[in-house]
Amino acid sequence: MRLSALPKRAASRTVRCLAGSAATAAVLFATSAAVAPTPAAAAPASAERVDVWIKHALLVMEGKGIPGTHEGIRRNLMRESSGDLYAINLWDSNAKAGIPSKGLMQVIDPTFRTYHVDGTSWDIYDPIANITAACNYAAQRYGSIDNVNGPY
Repeated sequence: MRLSALPKRAASRTVRCLAGSAATAAVLFATSAAVAPTPAAAAPASAERVDVWIKHALLVMEGKGIPGTHEGIRRNLMRESSGDLYAINLWDSNAKAGIPSKGLMQVIDPTFRTYHVDGTSWDIYDPIANITAACNYAAQRYGSIDNVNGPY
């Protein structure tokens, strides 16, 4: 599997982190390079890439006590975005209210901010941040993302 180059946005974050902590920057660079979307991405990612994002999200979730399985996340992710990092819903009631659903798991901004998982990016289009926030929300509302079988 070939990984994309680190986007300029993530690279600038790495440079800022170097001023504060070389160890933090090393971790940020290593994880961002493995999961960061390409700037031009606007189509579904490969199944292999989606699986890498889910596995990474599950590691974060395990550390935070957020329940969920690979199968439950994948089922919901594919229903919501078909694996498109930059999917955005411009037609439903949320969109009409000015807060469209975004990213792999189709999370609205207020939900993302409320259920954001510490240690992940604040970028709603970051695959790990989007998946973990959605799973955190689903855990609070439904017990687990595994219990979600339709729009949530």
